[in-house]
Amino acid sequence: MFLVTIVVLMLLVVVSINSVGLRRKQKAYQEKEQALQEQIDAEEERSEQIEEYRKYTQTKKYVEEVAKEKLGLVNKDEIIYKPEE
Repeated sequence: MFLVTIVVLMLLVVVSINSVGLRRKQKAYQEKEQALQEQIDAEEERSEQIEEYRKYTQTKKYVEEVAKEKLGLVNKDEIIYKPEE
């Protein structure tokens, strides 16, 4: 009977030690999962911003802004005032 008790206690110790290791791994995996979820959220937000910009670049307003800024073009009814240097 004594031998059975010792074997059971040893098994209990081994299981307890393994349980602690498994809990550490679980915590590490949960932290990694949280970090990855944050990255996913950030990338989804970035993707939405890119989609909004893509839609904006297809508007007439964007084309006019680029024409004014980069090409120096103006509308027929606009007057450009340049400061004296």
